[in-house]
Amino acid sequence: MTIAVHWFRNGLRLHDNPAMIEAQKNAENLITLFIFDETTFNAKWYGYNPMRFLLESLKDLNKNLTLAGGCLYILQGNPVNIFKIIKEKIGLNFITFEQDCGHIGRKRDEKVKTFCNENDVKYIEKVSHTLWNPKTIIEKNGGVPPFTFKQFQNTANQIGHPPIPVGNVDWLSVIFEELPASVLDEIKVLHNPTPETFGIYPEVPENLTSPYRWYGGETRALEQLKERLEYEREAFVNGFYLPNQVNPDLLSPPSSLSTALRYGCLSIRKFHWELSKLFIKQFEGDLLPQYSVTSQLIWRDYFYTMSIDNKNFGQMEDNPACISIPWNDVKIPENKKMLECWKAGKTGYPFIDAGMRQLMQEGWVHHVVRNSLASFLTRGDLWISWVEGLNHFMKYLLDADFSVCAGNWIWVSSSTFEQLLDCPLCVCPVSYGLRLDPSGEYIKRYVPELKNMPAQYLYEPWKCPESVQKQVGCIIGKDYPNRIVDHTIASRGNRKKMLALRVSMTNDNMQVPHCCPSDREEVQKFMYLPDECIQQLLPLENNDSEAYDFYKCH
Repeated sequence: MTIAVHWFRNGLRLHDNPAMIEAQKNAENLITLFIFDETTFNAKWYGYNPMRFLLESLKDLNKNLTLAGGCLYILQGNPVNIFKIIKEKIGLNFITFEQDCGHIGRKRDEKVKTFCNENDVKYIEKVSHTLWNPKTIIEKNGGVPPFTFKQFQNTANQIGHPPIPVGNVDWLSVIFEELPASVLDEIKVLHNPTPETFGIYPEVPENLTSPYRWYGGETRALEQLKERLEYEREAFVNGFYLPNQVNPDLLSPPSSLSTALRYGCLSIRKFHWELSKLFIKQFEGDLLPQYSVTSQLIWRDYFYTMSIDNKNFGQMEDNPACISIPWNDVKIPENKKMLECWKAGKTGYPFIDAGMRQLMQEGWVHHVVRNSLASFLTRGDLWISWVEGLNHFMKYLLDADFSVCAGNWIWVSSSTFEQLLDCPLCVCPVSYGLRLDPSGEYIKRYVPELKNMPAQYLYEPWKCPESVQKQVGCIIGKDYPNRIVDHTIASRGNRKKMLALRVSMTNDNMQVPHCCPSDREEVQKFMYLPDECIQQLLPLENNDSEAYDFYKCH
C-alpha cells in the first residue's frame, strides 16, 4: 500500500490543485493535513481578523473534504517531525505540496525535502500560487528579476499565457487514510481551533455598523468569483476595465478577491482565465491585453518574482529592490509617538484616521486608501520607514501577502527616489481624500467623533471655530486629536530630502538595481493621481517653490 500526504499551506482549496492531483495519481491512500509549524507561524504575527479568516478557510476545506469522504487534520508542530512519525507508524511514500515563494517557507520546505531524500520518500512540488513560475521569469530575463512592471510583462509575453487550471480530483478513486491513535498521540492535533486558541483576541469591539464582514474558505471565494465576473461583465458593456480602480467605491462592500487569492481559497489561474473567457465572449476578440483587466493579477506575480530569491525583501538593508534611506529613527520618543498615532488612527487627519481604523476593525482597506496611508507614513508626512508600515499591515491586513505587501510599500514609499514618484502633495491627506470621498461618509463611518462636524471642516477639523466645535460636541484636541504634523510644511521638507538624496546618489555614480515605476501612466494608475499632478511630475530642480505653488492642496 502506498500512502501520500498532501500538505496544505497557502492553496486552501480543492479546485485547480495540481499537487493534490499528483498525490491521488501516485498513491493508493491519501492523508490531507495542515500544519501550524514553528518556522512560519507565530501568533504574535497575526491579528484577529486574518487569523479568523484563515481558520474559517480551514474549516471550509475540512467540510469539503468530508463531503468527498476524507477530512483535514489540523496539526501543530515541526513538519519534519510530523512526517517522520507518520512514516514510522503507518508508512509514507509521497508528500505533495504547492510551491511557497516566501523565503521563510522555502527554508522550511528545504528541510522537508532533505528528510524525503534521506528516508526514501518522494516529494512533488507544483506551482499554482502564481500565474507563472517566478523562477522561469527570472531565467527568461537573463537570471535577474525584472525591476519594472513593463519589463515583467515583456518577459511573461515571451513565455506565453499562464497554464490553464487543472481539472478536479477524481474523488471516487480516492481512499482516505485515517491517522491512527498511535500517530495522534504523538502529534498535537487542533480540533475546531479559534483565534482564541492561539491567544489572539479582537483588537477592537466588532463594528456592527461595518457593511461587510469577510468570511474565509473556498466555498465563499467561488461565490465571490461569480459576483466579481458579473461586475466585470457590466463594466465591459459600459466600455471600461478595472471598474473599482477607475471609480473607487469606499462605502460599498468590496469586490476584491485578494484575500481569497492570498490564502489560495481561489486559484489565481482560475481567476485569470475566467476573466479572459469573459472578455473573449463579450468582445469576440483575442485574449485580453495584459495591461487591462488582468493587470492587477500580474502585478501580484511581479512582486513574487522580485522577492523569491531576495531573503531581504521585507527590510531596507541589503535589499537590492530598494535603496537604503535615512528615515526618522522610531526609537526617538517623538518619532515613536508619531508612529503610534498613525497605527491607532489618531493623526488628526480624518481621512488617514478613517483608513487606519477600518484596517483595525475589518482587516481591509481599499487600495487607493492604502496608498494614502503609506504615503503619509513615509515620504509624504512622517518620514518613517516603510518597514514599520509593512509590519503593521502584515499583522492586521487580511490580504497581506508578504511579497505583494512589501513590494507595494517599497513602491509607494518612493524608496528608490524615482523622479516619477516625486509628487508628495498629490497624495495630500486632505485633497486626496476629498477626491475619493467628497461627501465625507467614509470618515463619518470610521471616525464617529466627527459625524456631526460641518462638511466644510470635516477634512480639516483644526480649522473649525471653537464655538462650532462645542455646538457639534467635538472639541479638537480633546474629543478628536489635533493634527500631528502640518502636511504642507512636512511634505515640503521631505521633498527637499528626496532631491538631496537623489543628487548625492548621482554624484556617487550609485547605480543600484531596484523596484521602480515604468512610466508616468503607470504611476498615475497605481497611485490614482489626477491629470494635473501627472503634468507636473517632473518639476524644475532649480526652483522647487514654483512646483509647490502649483501643488498646493487647498
